[in-house]
Amino acid sequence: MVEDEGSVRVDSWIWSVRLTRTRALAAAACRAGHVRVNGERVKPAQALKPGDEVRVRQEGFERVVVVKRLVRKRVGAAVAAECLVETGPPRPPRELSAAAGERDRGAGRPTKRDRRELDQLRHG
Repeated sequence: MVEDEGSVRVDSWIWSVRLTRTRALAAAACRAGHVRVNGERVKPAQALKPGDEVRVRQEGFERVVVVKRLVRKRVGAAVAAECLVETGPPRPPRELSAAAGERDRGAGRPTKRDRRELDQLRHG
């Protein structure tokens, strides 16, 4: 269902255009501060309108999209792609992002310095 006017909740829209797997995860991301609309942290019920910039942080990577069309119900991938414009950098390959946190087997527990270095690698 595509809407031309009005507004849609940010958690509902994020789920509808397939940025998160479930609506509950979308709402949890909003409450945790992982979702920003036009640079501001938002609550799940925040209203969206076309032209808003939405930033969603997932697994250490931030997706930046601009709302093109509003949808209330979950749509297929082809329709979802028409409802947003990706403006952020492309996602890094999974092999590179997974290798950052690996330790040699038997290396023992990481020291505080090791953990800080791992956090710096993961979160930039």
